[in-house]
Amino acid sequence: MEARDFGRLGRVSALTLGGGGIGGVLGPTDRDEAVATVHAAIDAGITLLDLAPTYGPDSEAEQVVGAALRESPAPEVMITTKVQLPDAEIDDLPGRMRWSLEASLARLGRDRIDLFLVHSWLRPAGGEITAPRTLGWEHYVDEVVPAFTRLQEDGLIRGWGLTGVGHPSAIRVALTAGPCPYAVQMVVNALDLTGDMWIFGNDGQPENPALVAAAADAGVPVMAIRPVAAGALTDELDRDVDPDHPTYADFARAAGFRARAAELGQTPAALAHRYALSVPGVATVVLGVKNRTELAEVVAAEAQGPLTEDERQAVTELR
Repeated sequence: MEARDFGRLGRVSALTLGGGGIGGVLGPTDRDEAVATVHAAIDAGITLLDLAPTYGPDSEAEQVVGAALRESPAPEVMITTKVQLPDAEIDDLPGRMRWSLEASLARLGRDRIDLFLVHSWLRPAGGEITAPRTLGWEHYVDEVVPAFTRLQEDGLIRGWGLTGVGHPSAIRVALTAGPCPYAVQMVVNALDLTGDMWIFGNDGQPENPALVAAAADAGVPVMAIRPVAAGALTDELDRDVDPDHPTYADFARAAGFRARAAELGQTPAALAHRYALSVPGVATVVLGVKNRTELAEVVAAEAQGPLTEDERQAVTELR
């Protein structure tokens, strides 16, 4: 598998195994199959596992990876985990960060995390733009970033970053002002579908491609998330989705993409992942696979290499 530059953290595989699938968030799986999927991912050359305590009931994704690594330790494999920090609900943000990290370390059986991300929507300074479950710029700068530094000094994390699905104006500043994150997660998919990850209503709009370019300009590696738009860019939604949910509408919107994939002789999931792998600035693409069959499809797609120019044009004209 291709290895790519991952900034201050070294090199990373082009594909990352995400926790949403193996944690049961993106459809049904079971513990044995999820653990086997972790082993298969590492055997395929994946060197980064992207987790969070919220991926599955009782932190299932972290429990799965902890079980897999106790069976077969892989000290060379990097791990990320995350912490949600809605500042309206938490009095002690640094305390919550340390508590959450230590709980993740215990589940994983490790004494250090390679990348610790704040998994909250970042809102701009000033207070004009508000939304529930968000983290204000002032709290981010004054409390969260210094707490990351202390966790590094204590040897509990190698680096830190953020999930870049907050308000675009705040993400742009976070990429350039003050200490720079070690990596950022951003929505990258062929139809630029953000789905339920956009929570700011009419106070702006997602700017995913522009933010990926801004991260590249700032030298911040991008972890591409939502490559298949939570399942919208696949053959079928294999989990129950409410008709009012954005993913349901996105799946209908992607009918042309599925037709184009057939024209190109590829499955929609393979084409979607190859697209994300071809976007400039993307260091690694985070997979939402939940079993070895889905993993094998994407690993085979990565082996095909980036999209050709004709394939890229055939996809991008669908937007």
